[in-house]
Formats: sequence, C-alpha cells, structure tokens
Amino acid sequence: MTDTVSPIVLVTGARGGIGRALCARLHAQGWRVAAVGRDAAPLADVPAAVRIAADTTTPEGAAEAVAQCSAQLGAPSHLAHCVGNTLIAPLHRTAAAQWREVLRVNLESALAMLGAWIESRREAQASGAAVLVSSVVAQIGVANHEAIAAAKAGIDGLVRSAAATYAAQGLRINAVAPGMTDTPLTAGLLKLPAMREGAGRQYPLGGVQTAEQVAQAMAWLLSDAAGRITGHVLPVDGGFSHVRPLVK
Repeated sequence: MTDTVSPIVLVTGARGGIGRALCARLHAQGWRVAAVGRDAAPLADVPAAVRIAADTTTPEGAAEAVAQCSAQLGAPSHLAHCVGNTLIAPLHRTAAAQWREVLRVNLESALAMLGAWIESRREAQASGAAVLVSSVVAQIGVANHEAIAAAKAGIDGLVRSAAATYAAQGLRINAVAPGMTDTPLTAGLLKLPAMREGAGRQYPLGGVQTAEQVAQAMAWLLSDAAGRITGHVLPVDGGFSHVRPLVK
C-alpha cells in the first residue's frame, strides 16, 4: 500500500456489480473506501467508510465526488472508475442519441473522473494509482458492438496517454478489459440457462466470469504488488481476446 496508513480509494459506479464487488474486497482488506453513485440510497448496503452521491459523468460531478471524499475521509490516493453502460446493436440500427449516450456514460465519464482525480493528486504533489474499466470488445472485433467498442477503445487510449503523462509524478494508470461478466447489467443476456451456457462456450476457460473475479484483478492493479505496472489494459476475459482453444 502506498500510504503509511490505509489508503483511500474512490470507487465510482459503486452500486453496480463490479463496483460493489470491488468496494467489498477493498473494504475487507482494510482500505478506506469512498463509494460513489448518482443516488445515495442504493449505496446504503455497499461496504464503505463513506457514501457519496455525485454524477461522475460530468466534470462538475466528478470534481464534487473528489471534494466530498477529501472532506469526509481524506484526499483519495486511489481511484477505481466503474461507471458504464452497454449497447448491443449494429451501427445501422443505432440512433445518434444512443451512441452519444454510450460515449457520454463510458468515455466522457472516464475523462471527467480521471481528470478530477489527477488534479487532486497534482495539488497534493502525491503519487497514486487508478484503474478504469474497458471491455474485451475494444480488444477484438465482436459483431453488433460498434458504439460500446468505440467508447471503450477510447478508454484504452486514455489510459496509455495519461500513464505516460503522469508517470514522472508517480501516478500509475491502468484498466481492465472484462469479457461477459455476471452483473445486473448483463442479467437480461444470461436469464435463461441456455443463454448462459451459450455465452460460456465463447470463452476458452469456459463459463461466465463473476464480478468478484474482475474486482480481484482491479484490486491487484491498485495495490503495491502492481507497483511497476502502468499504461496497461489487462484482459479479464477467460482467454477470449488472445487464445484460440483446441477444437475437438
């Protein structure tokens, strides 16, 4: 851990499957967790030291989240930005309002939140680590994912450039790129046993991963165990993007 006392981590999208699982893991490890969501009520049962209501898809909301964390708990040395949505549709069936919303919630929120956290670290002249959430569909072409693939690919580029810009300050910036993960966001895609089985067959390691498995990778990237790692997008996808299994 970077700080002599338990580090402070700001987790956005804390009401979602991955964000909630990450809050639980880090809280259990003794981190001081500030859980952030648009509304405070759904955060009531999220394991955290403080719970903050802020819309981190806007620069103003992102700055407010950092300010509230600093006031209630202390300046966040770490950031996990888990805000996002998805859209499965071919581009010719995607309205402009739909792809703009995907870009806003995924890419624009990442720019806003990472920027607010970096500014806080610059003011403190302190090091730290951040992890964002990309997607397997930014790593390999998957049909009918044009809008979300574009948004998540933007996150990949953001991570690499920001990692280069702020490395001299001691800021580490990485991302995970999950494959299909069992969360409330994907519940409709996995609601029937046949749908879950079909999804699981796409992955060399088989099955659909849990939010806890993604959270474990994110917690590692935030930890001192990954202290020499920055600018990376780590696939957490059961081998989907890099492995072709032996077909029998």
